[in-house]
Amino acid sequence: MLGWFEAHGRHDLPWQADADPYRVWVSEIMLQQTQVKTVIPYFNAFVARFPDVVELAAAPVDDVLAHWSGLGYYARARNLHRAAQQVVERHAGELPSTLDELVALPGIGRSTAGAILALAHGQRHAMLDGNVKRVLARFHAIEGWPGQRDTETELWRLAEAHTPQTGVAAYTQAIMDLGATVCTRSKPGCGRCPVAKDCAALVAGSVDRLPAPKPRAKRRRAEQVTVLIVQNAAGETLLERRPPTGIWGGLLSFPELGGDESAEAWCERQLGTAPAAAEALDAVEHAFTHFDLTLKPIRLEVAAREASVMDRDRWLWYNSARPLPGGIAAPIGKMLQRVTQPELSN
Repeated sequence: MLGWFEAHGRHDLPWQADADPYRVWVSEIMLQQTQVKTVIPYFNAFVARFPDVVELAAAPVDDVLAHWSGLGYYARARNLHRAAQQVVERHAGELPSTLDELVALPGIGRSTAGAILALAHGQRHAMLDGNVKRVLARFHAIEGWPGQRDTETELWRLAEAHTPQTGVAAYTQAIMDLGATVCTRSKPGCGRCPVAKDCAALVAGSVDRLPAPKPRAKRRRAEQVTVLIVQNAAGETLLERRPPTGIWGGLLSFPELGGDESAEAWCERQLGTAPAAAEALDAVEHAFTHFDLTLKPIRLEVAAREASVMDRDRWLWYNSARPLPGGIAAPIGKMLQRVTQPELSN
């Protein structure tokens, strides 16, 4: 496998050029549930703005979220920021080099910690991301969904057993690359696989069904939320900073209409004024991991800011000629562009 990696593996990824612990950490967090081609531009922009742990820790969380906007799973960014602050406070600005200290930081689990230590320090630690799970499940014909405790425990045992005593960094990158580029979820390239002759799943003809998929939930939850796109005579759009936890935690969004309250009543209560006009816009569908969300926007026009009745830490009148001062979820960002810069959304 190492010979295959030398000839066919990926050697030009931006975090490989200088595999210091910080860059490996950022890349591993970004790569969770996100493809490499999507991550690369985000990674480059992120480390350009936050080149080390100290810079990241000192930055406002809004700035961190702004550089994460569009990448999704925003808890990753919040945990990254919190972990950076703890590294500065407790470890003098140096990312720890032991497994126990790393997994004690927010957002770093056993697999991520193992990858950091293997790739940046050459320490003998196993890692078990989705690609590695797939390779091991097929190579050893492991039945069961990898998310089940017994199956995952067995995969960890195998990951530890296969991790070599030396050349750990090369091995770790090789097995990740094998899963990402050859032993893929669909249409795996078994004819190009360097370990195909010893693959139990290939011998048994079970490559296509391993690893076992996650058992389907009985029914996906569906939710509908009415959001208010409030714009004033100056062309500014009202945005609300969401609570730090929960869906889109800490991001900028449109205010939501709750209960049986009307949009007009909301304006009177929140802004102290009635809207000059109201218009229902087309609904927007968005799928999360565990449920489907339908956003039903209502566009409201008000005469003035009426900012005096608002908490400035929570509310923002946004001018589209200026950069957003924080992160914003992809569907909200698209709606915002549609109403503020329609020429760019067509």
